[in-house]
Amino acid sequence: MSELAPAYVAVETADHAPKAAPPKKRNDIAIELISGSVGGASQVLSGQPLDTLKTRAQTAPKGQFKNTLDIFKVTVKNEGFLALYKGMLSPLLGVAAVNSLLFTAYGASRRLVSPYPDLSVPQVATAGAMAGAVNAVLASPVEMFKIRMQGQYGGAGDKRLSAVVGDMWRQFGVRDGIMRGYWVTVMREIPAYAGFYAGYETSKRWLTKRYSPDPLPVWALLTSGAIGGLCYWLACYPLDVVKSRVQNGHLPPSRGGWLSQGGYVGREMNAIVKEGGVRALFKGLSPSLLRAIPAAACTFAAFETTREYIVDHDLL
Repeated sequence: MSELAPAYVAVETADHAPKAAPPKKRNDIAIELISGSVGGASQVLSGQPLDTLKTRAQTAPKGQFKNTLDIFKVTVKNEGFLALYKGMLSPLLGVAAVNSLLFTAYGASRRLVSPYPDLSVPQVATAGAMAGAVNAVLASPVEMFKIRMQGQYGGAGDKRLSAVVGDMWRQFGVRDGIMRGYWVTVMREIPAYAGFYAGYETSKRWLTKRYSPDPLPVWALLTSGAIGGLCYWLACYPLDVVKSRVQNGHLPPSRGGWLSQGGYVGREMNAIVKEGGVRALFKGLSPSLLRAIPAAACTFAAFETTREYIVDHDLL
């Protein structure tokens, strides 16, 4: 027998009695990082065209488009179909890290909320809110560059992503450039991911009970992910409109609190309402909800199947 016996193989003790070696300890953090990366890439590829329609609905000057369908028609006519994928490079480069951080933070938050693996739905929502707050540190710059790319309409002055990043850095630095809109992103992510994970877990648990003791089918994971995505947007949408306008602005927001009088979040929200009424806080909601179904479903399905494959094959 070799000096180092592999896990799960019987080894001899001093009294020659066979004894099973302790099982290999699973690397949960690495599994969540890899699974989150796969889920993030799936999200971008499936949802980018509808995300572009959403962003343009939120940030276009008043009167530029009639409705979401008009945005689609004008964009394709003037810029070509591939214009719907504008800004995709930023999330493709960063969303793997963003979703890896999100899923890792969520796993860690679950363990902080309770030492037991079976959390109640309110505990799941709490863990999701904690993970969302952590996730904002990467989500904010990734989304800001995406939004600024999507806000270019095919003119002679359109810039590549590298030029957009360089301009923001040179003109405004880190706080007002690279990290513009960070705090409103934090404010958005907390309720968004509380709703996201609560909706996902609630539907998944209901479907699991229905199909028990059989394994949950893939379509059920897709459905649960889609419900989670719908809950995400319904929990935070007005703040997402504010975030898009702040991050796509020509100048950074002035200093001040977030929601207090004079604070940039409250000030921007008031400006949106004055411009188009309360309804303006929900511009682009329709493509967001439509996007949520394939994007969130693909994210969770890719995450769950990747994680299951790694665990079942004892890869990490």
